[in-house]
Amino acid sequence: MITVGVPKETVPGERRVALTPDGAKELISRGCKVLVETGAGSAAPFPDSQYAEAGAEVVGSAAQVYEGSDVVLRVNGPKEANGDIRLLKSGAVLIAMFDRDVPLDTIRVLAAQGVTTFALNLIPRISRAQSMDALSSMSTLAGYKAVILAAERLPRFFPMLMTAAGTMPPARVFVVGAGVAGLQAIATARRLGALVEAFDVRPAVKEQVESLGARFVGLPEMPQETEDASGYAKEVDQAIYEQELALIAERLPKRDVVITTALIPGKRAPILITSEGVRSMQPGSVIVDLAAVAGGNCEETVPGETVEVNGVTIIGRTDLVASMAMDASRMYSKNLTEFLKLIAPEGELSLDLSDEIIAGTLLTHEGRIAHEPTRLMAEET
Repeated sequence: MITVGVPKETVPGERRVALTPDGAKELISRGCKVLVETGAGSAAPFPDSQYAEAGAEVVGSAAQVYEGSDVVLRVNGPKEANGDIRLLKSGAVLIAMFDRDVPLDTIRVLAAQGVTTFALNLIPRISRAQSMDALSSMSTLAGYKAVILAAERLPRFFPMLMTAAGTMPPARVFVVGAGVAGLQAIATARRLGALVEAFDVRPAVKEQVESLGARFVGLPEMPQETEDASGYAKEVDQAIYEQELALIAERLPKRDVVITTALIPGKRAPILITSEGVRSMQPGSVIVDLAAVAGGNCEETVPGETVEVNGVTIIGRTDLVASMAMDASRMYSKNLTEFLKLIAPEGELSLDLSDEIIAGTLLTHEGRIAHEPTRLMAEET
């Protein structure tokens, strides 16, 4: 039976843990041994005592986790090629989220060490993989938290209120991008009583937007395919991009809150709100840029910071998911345990590379970079 290891996260500000005590208990019930570095879950907060009660072995260092584990679970892919990933033994499996900030040198090192690496953010969007889709799990949290932050900063009510001092009209919210994060933002804003509009370049999401009680805003004509095989928005040509900018800019002056979520896998986030657009908004308005981690959809966004431009608050925080560490860890842990059922169905590793999910998430294997787009980028640099 395999030994599964959980080291403490090393990215500054990260509070999530890859495996919760309940997740550890489930793996142990299937015959796995679980090693957890002391303090790995403390910030979530899941204390060492809960892991011990679940049957995991709590060890004193990351080195002990790496040296004793067949499978290592992390939230974030390692950022440093010379960091603790050097402790991974040849043949070990590493499962984590690999965002655009993970250097190619790190992936080269993982391949050279003979580590089999799975990137959970590459999980294909098919029904069989829904329980393993960590990217959707984290996007759900981000969409919810974006609205809560906006409500906190907005100097007015979200719902319509009838008071002795008169009727307070509802806040007007505009969501740009109706993927998982955008849909959760719509649902949360509606629950708080706001009037919501949502824009997406993909006409196929109109029904989902309207089912949540929001008004869908789309371009009048869409002459090209706007989503890839996985359902993600594709980069559009210049003519359509300019139409997007004009449509969004038209709505900004009359919106109290704008939440942007537009991301293109592997690329910088597209600019959808210009500096001019920000200055057209009313003082007191709020923009929450969920694409800040990839540079931002707003031209004035400062990733990791909250700034004010012409009286408009622009929130570019990149730690929204980590700020909800308990539920984020629970969801991510469930995604991981479901993925482990696939690659180790009987408690032993069994990699069927013909399986669409396994092949789609495989980053390095048997001394090579297995993910084709990443391999091509590594060869070019």
